[in-house]
Amino acid sequence: MHVLITVNAAWNVMNFRRPVLEGLIARRHRVTVLAPHDDKVADLQSLGAWYVPLTMDCRGLNPLRDAALILRLFRQFRTVAPDVVLSYTIKNNIFGALAARWTGVPFIPNVSGLGTAFLSGGALQRVAETLYRMAFRKLDTVFFQNSEDRDLFVERRLVRPEQARLLPGSGIDLDRFAPTPLPEGPPTFLMIARLLRDKGVLEYVEAARQVRASHPDVRFQLLGAADTENRTAIGIEAVREWQAEGAIDYLGTSTDVRPQIAAATCVVLPSYREGAPRTLIEGAAMARPLIATDVPGCRSVVDRGRTGFLCEAKSPESLAEACRRFLALPREAQIAMGTAGRQKMEAEFDQKVVVAAYMDAIERVTSGRMDMSFSLAEN
Repeated sequence: MHVLITVNAAWNVMNFRRPVLEGLIARRHRVTVLAPHDDKVADLQSLGAWYVPLTMDCRGLNPLRDAALILRLFRQFRTVAPDVVLSYTIKNNIFGALAARWTGVPFIPNVSGLGTAFLSGGALQRVAETLYRMAFRKLDTVFFQNSEDRDLFVERRLVRPEQARLLPGSGIDLDRFAPTPLPEGPPTFLMIARLLRDKGVLEYVEAARQVRASHPDVRFQLLGAADTENRTAIGIEAVREWQAEGAIDYLGTSTDVRPQIAAATCVVLPSYREGAPRTLIEGAAMARPLIATDVPGCRSVVDRGRTGFLCEAKSPESLAEACRRFLALPREAQIAMGTAGRQKMEAEFDQKVVVAAYMDAIERVTSGRMDMSFSLAEN
């Protein structure tokens, strides 16, 4: 089959969707990635994927720009002529579903997060809900990465219960993200995230100030891209000021986060809401204790008190207190917490579960279509 994957950045496929991509290629399907160009395109092509560039504005909702995006997706779906489209990220999900309906191609979206528009309340949220309801109405399968997002969509009648299927995030390669011993030396907290306010970066920095006031040897590291195209992005100038102040150590970006996780004592994510946070899953797979906000997505990865601690969202004081609770644990208890996290990943988040779910969904939505194409070929 010919499978098209559309997403708002090529790096998103490499970082989060690689198991599905490789699973499809291993089964000898042709895979085309339709996404804006970035430095991960060559990596996608080296894995055996085809690439088609997509022009899109990832920021906010703008009727004119988004109407143009629907038209571009429609034209690409007709030109590329895939047997099925897999979609990730908000605009690709909504407008891709509409374009796929007009072209008659099966479409399988993955709701990996709700986004600022959906969570903003008021008119913008109502617009987002209307778009979701209209776009997803006739789809066979809509994947969700946590049960709370799924239940919310069902409750608000954006999807029907029989459409909604739950995945353990994007899954994790348990061999690649193997457990490593907890490092010796000063305790090190590590936050891996794009530098967005919605990820809780400001709360992380303020919590670092509060904790370091009484524990000056503790390090707070921040790894992730700055100046991204997002309404809540934090500029690199602010990050440099925090580093000059001594609040955090900014590590820039990395194509492989495993060395940074291995050097950390605890992985932190104070996000306002998540689908299934990849960085927490990677940290737990490498046997790192976790600290995260008690919000949808995060609490599906962290077992409170067993694999880590949960704190209040948008509260640096609560985050700082969780960090202090972790620092007060004996080293043996910290190690046990990391070990429990690894066990949870093995039991619930193996990437094989995600790949199998996609193969099943693809077979289901394309079976009639493929039977028809074979019949026409025979005639």
